[in-house]
Amino acid sequence: MSNADRHGMIAQAVRESGRITVQELADLTGASEMTIRRDLDTLSAQGVLERVRGGARTLLLRGEELPFALRAHEAVDAKRRIAAEVASLIADGETVLLDSGTTCLQIAQLLRRRPVTVMSLSLQAIQVLDQGFGPSTLMVPGGRPRAAEGALTGPLTLASLSALRFDTAIIGCCGLSAAEGLTAYDLDDAAVKKAGIASSRRIIVAADGSKLGHTAHAHVSPAALLHTLVTDATASADEVAALEGTGMVVKIV
Repeated sequence: MSNADRHGMIAQAVRESGRITVQELADLTGASEMTIRRDLDTLSAQGVLERVRGGARTLLLRGEELPFALRAHEAVDAKRRIAAEVASLIADGETVLLDSGTTCLQIAQLLRRRPVTVMSLSLQAIQVLDQGFGPSTLMVPGGRPRAAEGALTGPLTLASLSALRFDTAIIGCCGLSAAEGLTAYDLDDAAVKKAGIASSRRIIVAADGSKLGHTAHAHVSPAALLHTLVTDATASADEVAALEGTGMVVKIV
């Protein structure tokens, strides 16, 4: 088992149980207690869990967003397929707004090899796009990064978005449904997504199936304003049909 797989298993076990011991995690993963202790120290430093004597406990309350470091290890294959499909929808020469989030980070890996101009709303994606190995052009907005997320928010970010116009906005989400539209957990993040949608001619939503039918508390946009959804086969068939009923094109990879 790789470190990433083990970390994902540990994080899920902590999240589901609320509190768990080193011995229980060792039995679950087949790793030594020493390895588990190192894993817990790593995950604690990433903000995934809280280290306590003899084990760990969750930091999450019901309805909270999972930390970026944890989401990065979830549904990785699906996110890569989604990223490949989204990248195929972008034409050379386009000006693209790229949202924050783990799926958008996968998209950044592909767009940096393309002759496109990209403004990224994620510090992690900015680092990827700034590696200088491809023909893409990077634009960086102002703003304040959200702790542990790296997502840029605030008045400077909103000002950057209002001053520009994009061919395509690639937007991630915390929840998407035909009834409630696109939603986010963080109010500042929702404001940035809303501004990005307003500044773009075409909106592509990149979201794995777990986001469909789910609603977070900060509203971003009605589904009717979104043009294309790229998701995976775990998406609810009923929700896909309902989203298509709003006029959205849904691509399942």
